[in-house]
Amino acid sequence: MLDNEKITLAHGAGGRVMQELISKRILSQFSSDILEKFNIEVSLADLDDSAVVNDIVFTTDSHTVKPLFFPGGDIGSLSVAGTINDIAVMGVEPLGLSCAFVLEEGFPISELDRIITSMGTSSKTAGVPILTGDTKVVERGSVEKMFINTSGIGKRTEQLDKNIEIVKKYRKFEGRWLKDSNLNPGDKIILTGSVGDHGIALLSYREGYGFETELQSDVWPLNKMLQATISVGGIVAMKDPTRGGLANTLNEWSEKSGVGIKIDEQLIPVKPAVHAACEMLGMDPLTIGNEGKAVIGVVPELAEDVLKAVKGFTEGAEAAIIGEVKAQKEQKGVVMETLMGGRRIVDAPAGDPVPRIC
Repeated sequence: MLDNEKITLAHGAGGRVMQELISKRILSQFSSDILEKFNIEVSLADLDDSAVVNDIVFTTDSHTVKPLFFPGGDIGSLSVAGTINDIAVMGVEPLGLSCAFVLEEGFPISELDRIITSMGTSSKTAGVPILTGDTKVVERGSVEKMFINTSGIGKRTEQLDKNIEIVKKYRKFEGRWLKDSNLNPGDKIILTGSVGDHGIALLSYREGYGFETELQSDVWPLNKMLQATISVGGIVAMKDPTRGGLANTLNEWSEKSGVGIKIDEQLIPVKPAVHAACEMLGMDPLTIGNEGKAVIGVVPELAEDVLKAVKGFTEGAEAAIIGEVKAQKEQKGVVMETLMGGRRIVDAPAGDPVPRIC
């Protein structure tokens, strides 16, 4: 990055541009010998959804959504669900959250009340309390109304230990956590619901395209569903496909695990309104962010059992097995078999095509 280069929206959008910023600018400065004093099994350098220190899972996220209120949710419910989901996809039980508000002078108290109520409702739904926090107010014009940062901690469970023992009955498995680098050839890929709902609902509401009358955000805490799924066993990796969507998630898995991934377009659930909006706007639904979906990697022998467990929850009713993992010598990267019978490469987006959605 040259002296005259500037930060752009793409640097915070979850795609290739942000990954380059993190790997080239941030990781080198945040690595430290002090890390060796602690039992850190998953560190910042792993770029998973959470870190692990002495069996404590820890994550943080900042939310800059525009507008603050949208069909199906608001910045409050989004901040709670998003952080809980980042903990839950590690296969652990979320224990509690912190919450920090940055408010612009003049922000309406009535809107703050709505957002705090929404956060409380989401917290109770998930069964994960908000335990600590902070509030700052800045001069008018300093920020765009409101930002929220939420952090979360979680703990290892007996279900995760049993899950890994079950995995080991079917194939070699190293490590104690569900990480992006755990996939092996033959593993199946499960998607817990339709893609693109959140990003398209918010974009349509923001820009007035009209699709919001048919579509709502999928924002939802997934911890209860994912813990029930872990209890089945056989899961090797989980991730919530937020910024950059399904395409970004699968490319991260492919790169970190050193495998290829093949998916089938006809098996990927996409709501008609999302499909129509993406066609009109020239977008790919696979690259649109989600806030209430998870992608699950599972040993093939237990894929149907895991799918059944997911479909037992309302938020998992549309779940499907959408693909499988391939050895790199058979296939590199992520490839999709299309509805037309062809094949296309699914690249990671440079950034999320819909900015300011989380």
